[in-house]
Amino acid sequence: MEKDNKTNTHNPDKKVCEFDSLDDLFSDVSFFLGNTQDFIRRSISYDDGEAVCMYIQNLLNSNKLEQAIEWFQRSMWAVGDVTHTVNFKYVSETETINDIGLRIIKAEALLWAKKDGKWLGVSIECPVEHYRAIEEPKNEQIVRGSHAGFNESLFTNIHQVRTKLRTKHLVVRYLTIGKESNTSCVIMYLDNVANQMNVEEYIMRVQAIESDMAFSIGYMEEFIEDDSWSPFPQFLNTERPDRVVANLSEGRIALMMEGSPTALLAPVNFFSFYQSPDDFNGRFLVGSFYRLLRLGSFLIALLLPALYIAIISFHFEIIPNDLSLPAKRAVEGIPYVPLLEALVLELTIELIREAGIRLPNPIGQTIGIVGGLVIGDAVVNAGLISNLMIIVVALTAISSFVVPSVEMNTTVRILRFPFMVLASMFGLFGIAIGATLLTIHLIKLESLRSPYLSPLAPFHWKGAKDLFVRLPSWKQNTRSADASPINKKRQGNSRWWTHEREK
Repeated sequence: MEKDNKTNTHNPDKKVCEFDSLDDLFSDVSFFLGNTQDFIRRSISYDDGEAVCMYIQNLLNSNKLEQAIEWFQRSMWAVGDVTHTVNFKYVSETETINDIGLRIIKAEALLWAKKDGKWLGVSIECPVEHYRAIEEPKNEQIVRGSHAGFNESLFTNIHQVRTKLRTKHLVVRYLTIGKESNTSCVIMYLDNVANQMNVEEYIMRVQAIESDMAFSIGYMEEFIEDDSWSPFPQFLNTERPDRVVANLSEGRIALMMEGSPTALLAPVNFFSFYQSPDDFNGRFLVGSFYRLLRLGSFLIALLLPALYIAIISFHFEIIPNDLSLPAKRAVEGIPYVPLLEALVLELTIELIREAGIRLPNPIGQTIGIVGGLVIGDAVVNAGLISNLMIIVVALTAISSFVVPSVEMNTTVRILRFPFMVLASMFGLFGIAIGATLLTIHLIKLESLRSPYLSPLAPFHWKGAKDLFVRLPSWKQNTRSADASPINKKRQGNSRWWTHEREK
């Protein structure tokens, strides 16, 4: 009973000005932090009395902290002398124990002293920084353009965006996610382009998260997306600052989190996942060709195994005469139905791919190449898999990896299995049923309440001009309508001099 009474005396809402001594203040803060043993108290003597510095040992840069304390000892509260050493700010004596505890958890050291009956406090910010150097993201490599990528430092990531967008209209709004982790994150947008309703919707969804922990951007994505049961990603993940800047200029909104090198962009459409910075870093004819190639790879990766199964099982007559005999010889003697044959080989490819990711790079590459060659040659010689099926699965795997987005890549690989089952049951009619259901789902799907198939559904002519092919940069005078920008004009007539020359 005595223990309970003692516990009740520690009130997290008690203000600093209500304490009688430094010892009582430290005791309550220590209790708030669970009496953790890495919570340190440093007593500091100065001419007019004594002060105390409180911090968590493992979160601060000890050299910078020692230098800051030395400055304070020489000239107490002359904080202007240490501006070149650390970040600091005065702390009001009306701060509560809860406020102080959260400051300390966020890698701040608090220096407190009581002088003439008043509490004087200063917050010292000198966190330990262990982050990767800026390097190109391995999942989003390009041929031309910037090769810089985000890292795990939120400060560094914001800096990279601001150096590319030197405008007064770039707005950064700080939020905190996670009741226990208290992870810092930011919402970034251009206030003269982004739709304010989209901004408020995005912020509302992030603030509505009541999870204890915020592990990563990918973990938080499920809390804020429109339809968590859909296999399609509704937010665009990227580790490239140039891609974030390009989307911000289109009126989209970016979410970034401390400890994660990924930015989450919304609203986006289906076609955003098939666009790459290389499309805009090269000439428009080349960019248009590769964009069409990527969109074609979506159909190949999704439907090729299903088409093979449907033709072999139900529609053998549509094969040209010159190919019918080789195809018949290839499938003769295979002890399985085409569906089982395709499933075994597809799952084998997925196993090899997963093993290559988990193993160290040199071993993973060896497993992927040698494993694929050895297994493919062995199953064909054993008469378990046909040569045609090897070709179909290989083309399907290559097509699925053309997608610039890892999330969309995974979606396509998963969706081809239901199409294979439908093809084995109903042939081409089953594929048509699956394609119809998939189209209906995509039309109904939304990204931050914006149509996922925009500008095709609903159809918008000006947006569709930059959909399947990329027009020259000087022709793209208006922004895409899928993000509902408040300022639709992107640029003026940059090639006016061509008209002057014609005159």
